[in-house]
Amino acid sequence: MKKILLVCIMIMSMLASACGNVEMTSNPNTSNEPKPETDESIIPKNTTEYCTVERINLDSETEKYFYGTWKVEKLLGFANSWNDASEYPTGQKFIGDEIIIKKDFFSSKGLKNYKKYQYELKNPLYEITATCYNSLSFYRLYKIDIPDLNENDVVKAVGISDPSTELRIPAGLSFLVVNNDRLILLSEATIFELKKITD
Repeated sequence: MKKILLVCIMIMSMLASACGNVEMTSNPNTSNEPKPETDESIIPKNTTEYCTVERINLDSETEKYFYGTWKVEKLLGFANSWNDASEYPTGQKFIGDEIIIKKDFFSSKGLKNYKKYQYELKNPLYEITATCYNSLSFYRLYKIDIPDLNENDVVKAVGISDPSTELRIPAGLSFLVVNNDRLILLSEATIFELKKITD
């Protein structure tokens, strides 16, 4: 009786082992499960969680949009990290002032009311310092809410440097290019929309 029981246990373990092997070695190509679609058009765009932070030259599309004479059109608000609305409720007197950004010349002397922003450079170095592929990644890096920034907007931070020292200027001013159709100026913690008046 013990021998029969032992033989039955051995046969059952061999059958169980064989069934396990068959299941593990089944061909995935013959599976009845639906195959994942590989069409790139169904993949949502701009899902990158984080910004790319690296200094690169302006691409031609950004260059074409960025160069020109810009007028400070309106105050958009203040950064979350520091709100200077009580001190500068009308936008630090920037509204209507102008900035010149050309391939071989940069001037912020049009920001008349602030001596510390008076810069003029011949042959400035323009670089993209960060690229954010959606509003969430932009907020993660900068902690700034820009009004009317849409979920899939691409934001490029542009730095301007003195060619002789390679130091970034102007101190306290930053430029953000949104989708190559909108230019934002950050002055300290204040956010402005710029409007191109000449190419």
